[in-house]
Amino acid sequence: MAVNIKQLEAFVQVADLRSFRRAAAILNTTQPNISARISGLESRLGVRLMHRDAGSVQLTPKGETLLAHARQVLRSLDDFLVAAEDDTLFDGVLRLGVTEMIVHSWLGPYLKILRDRYPNVLVELTVDYSLNLSDALFNRALDLALQSGPFNRQTSGAVDLGRYPMVFVASPSLGLSDVHSLGDIAGHPILTHARGTLPHEQLSHHIAGQTGHSVRLVPSTNMAACLQMTIDGLGIACLPQAMVQRELRDRTLVRLGYRWVPDDLAFQARYDADTAPSFVAQAARVAGDVAAEFQADSDHKS
Repeated sequence: MAVNIKQLEAFVQVADLRSFRRAAAILNTTQPNISARISGLESRLGVRLMHRDAGSVQLTPKGETLLAHARQVLRSLDDFLVAAEDDTLFDGVLRLGVTEMIVHSWLGPYLKILRDRYPNVLVELTVDYSLNLSDALFNRALDLALQSGPFNRQTSGAVDLGRYPMVFVASPSLGLSDVHSLGDIAGHPILTHARGTLPHEQLSHHIAGQTGHSVRLVPSTNMAACLQMTIDGLGIACLPQAMVQRELRDRTLVRLGYRWVPDDLAFQARYDADTAPSFVAQAARVAGDVAAEFQADSDHKS
């Protein structure tokens, strides 16, 4: 039996991840199937490529030598598909991570474009806050993360997705449209991002620097719940404006006149350009286009 692409894919993924289980997850198959592919490749080549012991995986000297060539074959195949100029030829899984801000703004149109362009690529979606997405990206649990900075580690692939200003909003029922100082909102809890995020840290420092006012900060890891609580009049929210545009237009929420806000959220589409197939890089560029169109449309409506 000839060496095939699926065997080489399994070899490269197991070599990179040092795990049959994680390689199976990336290739959307089972661990026994990955083991069978590696065994078949070793049998065909007549060499041992890796040692497996108590869950750990180590390449043999021959495995180290052949790994670079296996990568070259997979990259050449990817280049061949790109040159064919037919995106339906790509198949596989795109493990996509996004923050809630993306969910509440332009995720829907973005996923529709990906579906139409790459009908044979399955998108697996993870929604989390940015710190967790970064960990998943560097642990190779994600292929592409649409997330906000600041970033402690840089990726080899990144596409700018723009900056998103923060706003204070409240239900009209609270009667807080004429707000200009912290004292005007004292007594109302402020609902905002989770602890450890940049908006939460900046908001905490700002409140701590104001004297004479008692303001309770309520962090949340679920921005959808935070938004709904604000609509229900259970507090004031400090959120990205992109998340509340519809509510501001239909007057479910009103924007408060308090001038200070945390810094704009700067978003990027981040991925590993050295190992990702070309459709991941293209998905990042599509995200940049959709984000730019969303912001242009938002500016036109505001």
